Amino acid sequence: MQLSGRKAIVTGGARGIGASVVRAYVEQGAQVVSLDVLDEQGTALVAELERSYPGQAMFLRCDIAHKDQVDAAFSEAVAWLGGLDVLANVAAVERTALAEAIAQPDWDLIFDVNVRGTLHTNQAAFPHLQERGGRIINFGSAAGLGGMPGAAHYAASKGAVLAWTRTLAQEWARYGITVNALAPMIWTPMYDTHRAKMSAAELAAHDQMLSRLIPLGGKLGDAEQDLAPVMVFLAGEGSRFITGQTLCVDGGTVPVR
Repeated sequence: MQLSGRKAIVTGGARGIGASVVRAYVEQGAQVVSLDVLDEQGTALVAELERSYPGQAMFLRCDIAHKDQVDAAFSEAVAWLGGLDVLANVAAVERTALAEAIAQPDWDLIFDVNVRGTLHTNQAAFPHLQERGGRIINFGSAAGLGGMPGAAHYAASKGAVLAWTRTLAQEWARYGITVNALAPMIWTPMYDTHRAKMSAAELAAHDQMLSRLIPLGGKLGDAEQDLAPVMVFLAGEGSRFITGQTLCVDGGTVPVR
């Protein structure tokens, strides 16, 4: 029970990586509020956890692109939790297009959720962590480190999240707040959607590329087995002297040069 007594908010907690984080935190003893726009899936996950861990999880609808929704959700969540120790900001969106064809609405959506959403949630967490310290875990991406052909707007947004995280870690260290980021290579529902857009030939080429790029297993990792334990570690006492870092949970991905 590495997180016994900890109080956490997880954004994007209804499915995929976020859901695996909510589940892992609750199983490790934390009390968790999950925020997402996917009401049905978010509510179903909490109902599932309630059967084994009554009173340990709650779901609130929140679009992190909107500051008013974030502020209201954090107020309600912290009141229910009785405080805050951990923010895991997982929520994100992805779109694909060649750089010359990126549509303004897609650029705006990605930056509203991925970048402004990080701003909104981190700022909303700050007053609750300021007095006693705590953990903020943002989600970057390998795309934010090495680029992502066909998704320059997504890569740019994640690069911004990583730069924000490094700076915040320096500014908020005096309050005992650690701020780190993850750059995962993990199989998610968003990735399933990405794969569904590929032809059979494109999919075969893509999988062959992954087999060369990812030494451990040759494919994207599993959210519950490969990423959730890292998120538990970052939320706990073992990570108290780690801040401003981008942890690559990527199977040893070999950068493309």
